[in-house]
Amino acid sequence: MASIVHKAIENYNDLINGGKDALVNQWPLMQSPIPMISIVVLYLYFVLSWGPRWMEKKPAFELKNAMIFYNLYQVLFSLWLCSHAFAAKEVIPFFFSQICTNASLDPKLEYILVKTTWWYFFSKITELMDTVFFVLRKKQSQVSFLHVYHHSIVLIGSWAYLKYMPGEQGVAIGFLNSLVHVVMYFYYFLAALGPQYQKYLWWKKYMTWMQLIQFGIMLVYLAVGVAVNCEMPRGWTYFFTTNVAIFMYLFWDYYQKAYKGSLKRKLMSFQHGSTSDDKTKTDVRLNGATKETSVRSEVPTHLSDKQKG
Repeated sequence: MASIVHKAIENYNDLINGGKDALVNQWPLMQSPIPMISIVVLYLYFVLSWGPRWMEKKPAFELKNAMIFYNLYQVLFSLWLCSHAFAAKEVIPFFFSQICTNASLDPKLEYILVKTTWWYFFSKITELMDTVFFVLRKKQSQVSFLHVYHHSIVLIGSWAYLKYMPGEQGVAIGFLNSLVHVVMYFYYFLAALGPQYQKYLWWKKYMTWMQLIQFGIMLVYLAVGVAVNCEMPRGWTYFFTTNVAIFMYLFWDYYQKAYKGSLKRKLMSFQHGSTSDDKTKTDVRLNGATKETSVRSEVPTHLSDKQKG
C-alpha cells in the first residue's frame, strides 16, 4: 500500500514539475493544478447546486449596470488579447510555420506569448461570471450542459496548454477565440443596454455560425499538428481535438434546436392559423394590446443565452 501511495506521489510530482517553461511556473495559479481545479469545483457547486437553492426564495437581481460594465470589459479585454498576436512579423505565415514549435528562438517574443497565454487563461476565469449572472438573475434554464461544460473545459484546457505546451502553435487558436469573443460580447453589451436596442440585434444566429466556423478551423489546425507528427504531448493534443469536436457537435445541436426548431414552429403556427381565421382574429383582439409588452419582457432572457466559443 505504501509503495502505491509513493508511486502516486512520484507521478504527481513528475506531472507538476513537467512544465515546459520555468517562466510559466512563476505566474499565479500555475505551480499546481489545485487552485485551478478548486475554482472549477466551486464554480460547478455554485451554478448547479448552492446558487439555485440560495436564490429559490429570493427575487431575481436585475444587475443591468453590472452586466453593461462586464460585457464592455470583455470586449476591450478580448481586443487587447488579439493585439498581442501581432507581436510577430508576417503574422499568418509565422503561425503556420511554427505550428510544431514549442518554444520561440526569440526570448522577447517567447515572453510576450507566455504572458499573453496566461492572460488568456485568466480571461477564462472571469468568463465564469456569465453563468453566475444567470443564477443571480434566476435564469437557470440558461445554465445548460453546453454552457457549463464549455466554460469548465476551456478553463482546464487553457491552464494545461500554458503549463505543458506553451509556444507559438496555440496562439492562432487563442487569437481566433478572442476575436469571436469581441463580436459576441459586443452583442451582449448591446443587449444589456435594454430592449430599445433589440432592433440592432437581428444577427444573433450568425454568432453561432461564427462559433461553428471557429471550431472547424481549430479542428483543421489541430489535425495538421497530428498529421505532421509534431513533437508535442500527444495526450494533450488528443484532449484538445476531442473537446473541439464535442463543442462543434453541441453548438450545432444548439443551432438546430434554437433556430431550425423555431422556424418549424412558426410554419406550423402559420398553417394552423390559416385554417382558423376567426379564432386568430379573436386572439389578436384579446392579446394584441399586450403583445408588444410580452415580447419585450422576454428579450433579456433570450438575449442572455450565452452559448460561447
